[in-house]
Amino acid sequence: MTDKQQNRYAELVMACNGDERYGRELTLGDPVLVRVLAGELKVVQASRTHYSQAGDTVLLPRNQPATLLKYPKDGATYRAVLLKLSTSLVRAYYAQQPLGPAQPAAPNLLHFPPSPLLDSLFASLLPYLDLKQPLPEKLLAVKVTEVLEILRSLDSRSDGVLADFREPGKLNLVEFMEANYMFNLPLAKFSYLTGRSLTTFKRDFNKAFQLSPQRWLTQKRLALAHYQLAEKQRKPAELYLEVGFENLAHFSTAFKKQFGYPPNALAGPRVSHQPAAR
Repeated sequence: MTDKQQNRYAELVMACNGDERYGRELTLGDPVLVRVLAGELKVVQASRTHYSQAGDTVLLPRNQPATLLKYPKDGATYRAVLLKLSTSLVRAYYAQQPLGPAQPAAPNLLHFPPSPLLDSLFASLLPYLDLKQPLPEKLLAVKVTEVLEILRSLDSRSDGVLADFREPGKLNLVEFMEANYMFNLPLAKFSYLTGRSLTTFKRDFNKAFQLSPQRWLTQKRLALAHYQLAEKQRKPAELYLEVGFENLAHFSTAFKKQFGYPPNALAGPRVSHQPAAR
């Protein structure tokens, strides 16, 4: 079972991804608020992994790669509500608000445990999913203001996520790629996040790594997968999304081509294989 109900006018999505594990990589242009209604959400970022259960709410920052893995739990299909907070509306809100001491930009998500304020907020948002016409701009601005006021009242660190309007500048390419290679993003997105044009990104990448981006990314992801299988005793179906592959078949084929044996050869107690020399 897979279902998605969306009102693009309200920037609101109800997602239901069925009874199987489901994942996707994303880099958001706007902060997004996610309320887990049922099941479990696992958010993998470069520096941390976070689990959310039914009743939890997480705020995802903009321009930060993440992998979202969604699971059924306790017999319940994964269901969640996602609210995209338009950067233009958030910026307009903060232009009118006196801020306290400057909060450092927060690259990690913020987690909000169950709260009556959030319960009331999402109960008021659900009817907008059924709208057949544009949500009036003034009403949308009012709802975004309500969301921001609630988040700021619950956690002062919210300003560090919400009020970070910076665009990516030119970063240390090697450091960024070593921290983020496991995210299955297009090269154009990697180039944007490192503050480069695609042409400059490819040129700088080849100079730094002496490999094409595609080949380097594949090798790094497969090495990470090998470690997870051999040392952490994980199963191929549990990790292929987390190491940057879109499906299990592609992962298995690439793994066997790289190491000479399939990934399930490392499952269970047999962990004596070593990566083939390249």
